[in-house]
Amino acid sequence: MTAPAAPRVILFLMGPSTPFWRELSLAFEAEGHRTLKVCFSLGDWLYWRRPGAHHYRGRLSRWPAYLDKLIAREGVTDILLYADQQPYHLAAGEVARVHGIPVIAIENGYLRPDWITVERGGMGVRSHFPNDPATIRAIAAEVGEPDLAVRYRHGFWIEMFHEGAYQMMTYFWRVLYPFYRTGKYYDPLLELLVGIPKLWKVKASEADAARLIAERLARQEPFYALALQLQGDYQIRSNSPYHHICDMIGEVIASFAQHAPASNRLLVKQHPHDNGWESWSRHLRRAARAHGVDERVDFIDGGDLGVLLKAARGCVMINSTVGLFSIRHGCPTKILGVAIYDMPGLTHQGSLDSFWAAPEPVDAGLAADFVRALAATIQVKGDFYNPEGRKAAIDAIVGRIIEHRVNEPGAFVDPPPRAQPLKRAPAR
Repeated sequence: MTAPAAPRVILFLMGPSTPFWRELSLAFEAEGHRTLKVCFSLGDWLYWRRPGAHHYRGRLSRWPAYLDKLIAREGVTDILLYADQQPYHLAAGEVARVHGIPVIAIENGYLRPDWITVERGGMGVRSHFPNDPATIRAIAAEVGEPDLAVRYRHGFWIEMFHEGAYQMMTYFWRVLYPFYRTGKYYDPLLELLVGIPKLWKVKASEADAARLIAERLARQEPFYALALQLQGDYQIRSNSPYHHICDMIGEVIASFAQHAPASNRLLVKQHPHDNGWESWSRHLRRAARAHGVDERVDFIDGGDLGVLLKAARGCVMINSTVGLFSIRHGCPTKILGVAIYDMPGLTHQGSLDSFWAAPEPVDAGLAADFVRALAATIQVKGDFYNPEGRKAAIDAIVGRIIEHRVNEPGAFVDPPPRAQPLKRAPAR
């Protein structure tokens, strides 16, 4: 008979803007474990609203000392966080290392929709997921096929509502947490307000994108895709060499102009959640004109990504999860930042300049093994917003953490650390 797991004391830091953190804590407590929460803003408290809350109102510089004492006083055994590159979370990782307790990052899934990432240490350069094909294949041989059917749908308006509620509470009641800094690239409230007018243009933008994609397919013109990310994404600032997406756009356009066959086009797709704070189409046109390829570059805000990737000669991005989507579609992919799927057999390992003329093909077998290994080790089926999806994910997460199965099975040896990208001088 297996002995029951020793009671754990689980500390929650910042979480997603949904009831997920609260419901996860209740599930841990139902299994006999204790949970605590540090609230950094009233938005944090809004999605907790239960006992065990500690309110940190000090400066970021004093946060490590506060956390050190809290861990020792409460006997914390595990730390859970969302957005591992948040400044408070980076500091928490260092404190946890001193105490010898695990930090577990819970994030949007690599296999989204319908998946959530649960990974020890963090993501990107902090990921412990294997980065060589042989280990990936070995893990895949141990596990079964993942359930890739989409089961837990939710509307974009649900995300908007929760994010708006969190930001409003944080912004208008910031006097209660006077030294809290969000770490966001843009002012959170202004970013939210700027995005509202764009919601009324979604249908028109989608129609324009679908029309342009249909025209390109009808003409059978060879083209490459460039998938943009959000400027506020921590993956840009922490896991890429770029200060600003404009720097990436300028580099890609210059390389395309000089090395892509003259018959090829470049189709640039805006991130679906981009709020229009910056006009990427204007930045793109400026760069394309400067390099003499304005007539060969298109910009869309919408469109079916799957249709696009099936027809494209290749896809370029910094490190978005679109890269894994591209690989799964068999589309040659070039990554410009740090991504866990950037490895021989999955992505182009040569330079960006070499990609245009001779993109390395995707090894379909390795791609399938990668998805299988990923789903079994650092992904759980579920969703932050759909109630049934939250329950499914919470059940899986509680089991993995309590049974010490995070990153298992198959985490034979931690891979060598992924290289921290060196920031390039801004081109603007």
